Order: sequence, then C-alpha cells, then structure tokens
Amino acid sequence: MDPRTPVIVGVGQADGRVEGGDGSSPEPVDLMAAAARAAGEDASARSLLARLDSVRVVSLLSWRYQDPGRLLAERLGAAPRHTLLTGVGGNEPQELVTSAARDVAAGRADVVLVAGGEAWRTRMKAKKRGERPDWTRQADHVLPSEIGEDVPLSSEQEKAVGLVMPVQHYPIFEQALRIAAGRTVDEQLDRSAALWSRFSTVAAGNPHAWTREALDPATIRTPGPRNRWVGWPYPKLMNSNNDVDQASALLVCSAEVAGSLGVPRERWVFPHAAARAHDTYAVTERPALHRSPAIRVAGRRALELAGVGIDDLAAVDLYSCFPSAVQVAAAELGLPLDDDALPLTVTGGLTFAGGPWNNYVGHAIATMVARLRAEGSATGLVSANGGFLTKHAIGVYGTEPPAEGFRSQDVQDEVEREAAPTPAAPDHVGPGRVESWTVVHGREGPHQAFVAVRTPDEARTWAVSEDPDVLTALMERDVAGEKVAVREGSRLDLG
Repeated sequence: MDPRTPVIVGVGQADGRVEGGDGSSPEPVDLMAAAARAAGEDASARSLLARLDSVRVVSLLSWRYQDPGRLLAERLGAAPRHTLLTGVGGNEPQELVTSAARDVAAGRADVVLVAGGEAWRTRMKAKKRGERPDWTRQADHVLPSEIGEDVPLSSEQEKAVGLVMPVQHYPIFEQALRIAAGRTVDEQLDRSAALWSRFSTVAAGNPHAWTREALDPATIRTPGPRNRWVGWPYPKLMNSNNDVDQASALLVCSAEVAGSLGVPRERWVFPHAAARAHDTYAVTERPALHRSPAIRVAGRRALELAGVGIDDLAAVDLYSCFPSAVQVAAAELGLPLDDDALPLTVTGGLTFAGGPWNNYVGHAIATMVARLRAEGSATGLVSANGGFLTKHAIGVYGTEPPAEGFRSQDVQDEVEREAAPTPAAPDHVGPGRVESWTVVHGREGPHQAFVAVRTPDEARTWAVSEDPDVLTALMERDVAGEKVAVREGSRLDLG
C-alpha cells in the first residue's frame, strides 16, 4: 500500500441532551471537542489529536465563531498549522473529507480533523427565554487559514416572491415527482410516508439518532396537532429536524501514520473516490423539477473512479432532508426505494437521526464507517446535498484500499453539456399552465402558495397567492397542467 494512502481511522458523535435542569447543551465547540475525543478513542490512538496538521469545520448556524477550527484545536491541546471554515451547504462535510483525502495523498497533511456541530435546540430555547448563551467569543481579527465561498442560490424573482427556504422548495419537487409519475396526491403521500417509515426504523436502531422511534406510515402522513402541515403536501414528520444539539468528528490520516501509531487495521476505512457538481443555482432554470443531472453525473463518476458498480454497494446513505431529495437521488443513481436489503440510509435521515443544519453528512459518514467495519469487506456510498437540491458531493468508501488510490473529480462541465437550463421569465404577465406548487403553512394554518408556471413558450416563472380560497383550492384540487394567469407582481389567478 502507498504510505500516503488516506484512511479514516476514527469517528465520533456527540449530542447535548442533558437530563434534569433546563436541558441545555454544551456550546457547539465543546460538542465538537467531545466528538473529536470520541474519534480518538475510536481509533485507539488518542495521540492523533495532538498531531493534527489541519482542523476543518463545517459552517455553523447556532453560533458564530471567527475560527472554530482554532478554538477546537485549543480544546484538544493541538496546534495545527491550518484551519478551515466552510461555506454554507449540506454538501460541505463530504467536500471536507474529499479535500482532506487529497491533501493527505499529496503529502500536504498527515492528520486532518473534520468536524461539525450545532446547539440549535439550546440556542432556540434560550431565545424563547429572551436570553443569549454565554458561549465563547473570539476577537474579530481571528480568522481561519481558509474560508469557503458561498454562492447565491436564488434568482432575483425567487427572492422577490419570497421563495428562499428549503421548506418551500422540496414540497414543490415532491409534487413534480408525483405529476411526472402520474400519481394522485394521496398516492404520493403513501409512497413518501412508507419511505420515511423505513427511515424511522433505521433511526430506531441507531444509538446516535436524535429520535429513536419507529413510526408507521399512517402516523407520518396524517396531519394533526403534533404533525401539522408545513409545506403542503408535507406534514412536519416529512421535514428535516434541525432542532437538535449534535456534533460529529472524523480523523483522516495517511496509512503510514495510522500504522506507526498502531491503529488496528480493522479500524481503517478508506475514502475510495469522490465527485462533485451542481444543478443550476436558480431553481427557476432547472430543466425539470423532479430531476438532478448533477446527482446522476457525479454519482456515475464517483462509482467509476472507485471501480465499483451500484450493485457492489453494501450500504448507502442518501441525503434525506425531505422525501423528495431521496426519491430524486435514488432515481438518478438507479436505486430502488423499497429494497429491505439496502436501505437508503444508515442513520435514519435528517427527520429522525437529526438534521444539524450543514453537518448531517458528518454523522452519515461517521455512521457509514462504523457500518462498513461491521460488514468486514464492504463498500458504501454517501451523497451530500446543499441548497435546494443544488450542490452535490458523492463519496465512495471501503474497508479495502482503493486499487488506484483515492481519486476525485469535479464533473460540472459534463453536467452542463447534458442539461441545458430552462429559460426564466420573471417579468411574464399573462397565461400559463401549472407545473408544480406548494401551500406553506404556519401554526395557524395555510398562508401562502408558490406556483411554478410554464409560459406558452415553455419558459418558467413563479406566481404567488395569499387568497384563502385559492389556498384551499390548491390543496383540494389537483391543478397540475391547468391553465392559469400570472398578473402584475407575480400574482396568481386560478381563473
């Protein structure tokens, strides 16, 4: 084996549930430190933490640290020469593992810590009490060695009408899936509830899952006081659960270092390959709202680089913020939704295992490592998704070293050759037909509809409405393909 072969030798997960008192969690950096120490124990080599060359942290939402990597290193007694803070996106944990593997293979680093954590539940509880947690603050001049970039994920029209949140977009994708398949709303709800029920069963067996209760499909799909509509046709139990306090840590090093420190060979899991790409940043310009060319191309390339096929996988974790994300990814990768021998999650997904904002995939990779170790000789795939089914990173992992070393590729050029953007018509006023839609609810009931409209020349625009009669009609009648009118200000007229 090449001594520079990158290998994951330790994984750790932590949560901040505290019995008694006010149930407050430690602050995010302390959760990450707990996960990192657990990773050192998992590797049977705590000395790895003192040898960190680089600490790379996924962007946080529950607290702003100037340089969380440096702060985390201080908690661990390490002095890395490099720290990194990512941009925003659920794709970032996989991107960090990819970059760590590349740097180790090239000799730019020997030991890298990839970490992420949130204490959102505790932060929101404090906010409700009118308090601000007394968590660590760093001076403004403290900066990481490297800061990831963010890109705009919404068009000007999308921002103008308020279509800027995942809970608005993913129900629209769900509707597009059912319309393309010719299913009724109830048939699609049954399909997604069955999928999510299987995910909850996996979470029930995951010791690190936030919610460990297997739920039947009827419980998941039926709205009620504890399962209200959020973005129709999704009730709460089909939405990512960000109200968690969780952290993960992954230790990536060279095979040479792992061997020199006596990390047992059965703890080694190798990053085999990775690929990345993005669909059009503006959802308005997607060729189809139920497809993802980027997942298809990146998934195919990651498997090719790893030298395996989809049928060779012993485990899979597809990014699962909402059921539509899993269904789109499964279709693009050629995976069935209901294969009991190959569930599409190893954690239970963001609804049940927990969705700590940008860092869910940190937990997915940690759980995948444990799963592959238990399998013995096995290969697994993890998909990561940022934005609105926008930015995608695919990783392939195995217990045996990759035959050709770790390989990764950005396949954006190929995605753009395969999928031409749909023209946007932000100023369209006049007739069109309904392509997909959602009705967004608050705690008091429905309050706004977002409707994707195709113009007579097949461009796409958006129409909105707050009219109670229109909202009711959109929930009670299947208006897919119906003729509508878009008035000034992107207002919807059902006619």
